[in-house]
Amino acid sequence: MSAGAVYLVGAGPGDPGLMTVRGLELLRKADVVVYDRLVNPRLLDEAPPQALSIFAGKLAGIHSLPQGQINTLLITHARAGRRVVRLKGGDPFVFGRGGEEAEALAEAGIPFEVVPGVSSAVAVPAYAGIPVTHRGLASSFAVITGHEVSSSGEFHVEWERLATGVDTLVVLMAATTLPRIVPRLLAHGRPPETPVALIRWGTTEAQETITGSLGDIIEKVAGLEPPVVAVIGEVVRLRDRLRWFDLPRAVAQPLARARDEQARETWASEAGGLRLPRTR
Repeated sequence: MSAGAVYLVGAGPGDPGLMTVRGLELLRKADVVVYDRLVNPRLLDEAPPQALSIFAGKLAGIHSLPQGQINTLLITHARAGRRVVRLKGGDPFVFGRGGEEAEALAEAGIPFEVVPGVSSAVAVPAYAGIPVTHRGLASSFAVITGHEVSSSGEFHVEWERLATGVDTLVVLMAATTLPRIVPRLLAHGRPPETPVALIRWGTTEAQETITGSLGDIIEKVAGLEPPVVAVIGEVVRLRDRLRWFDLPRAVAQPLARARDEQARETWASEAGGLRLPRTR
């Protein structure tokens, strides 16, 4: 049988309306869909009814399938002649390990295509009313993953350059690592009064935004569960004027709790059986 193909598709940060036209086209033709935890479940309904859906999500550092097994899964189904959509939250090449999967596919001789997605690094701040760049306030921004740490627990980041060399810092996966990031920024010259926004479940109906400064944000992040995007910089001051999407906290928090419970139920029901892919 001739080899199929694998499509590394970015599903966007949560709002299903941010899925690209090309990504949706491929999803509707898929034989197999391998999807991550933060992919909006509504997008799975776009796949053909007979398509095989395989959950390959990650939760708080716990990987339901090791990356090597995910790579093998993609290659195996493609070699069986199937169209495989690897559906990833955000953009596949922005801290999504899409590059690793593309390398494995290339080495195995499997045809693949990368379909960029809307990254949470820009979409989530935008849904909170925060532009990452703005004339007079920020002409540069950098995106950091909160999970990029070495085996010794140190970040692979040159904080002495990043702390004051970039106007806006966007930290993905920030819920548990921000308390370690903030002291490094302060130690390398970022002022404690620098505004900070924490955006949870960004672009979804459960979006919740907490604001503060580098001097007090660690107190506010306590108990805040993933997914969280942090924005650090003067552009955060624009939120009060540019806020357009997220709901008051009295409404957003119950929705966030409901979404958390849904995510946990999904994990509990699907994570244990991933080695034997399920059909929908």
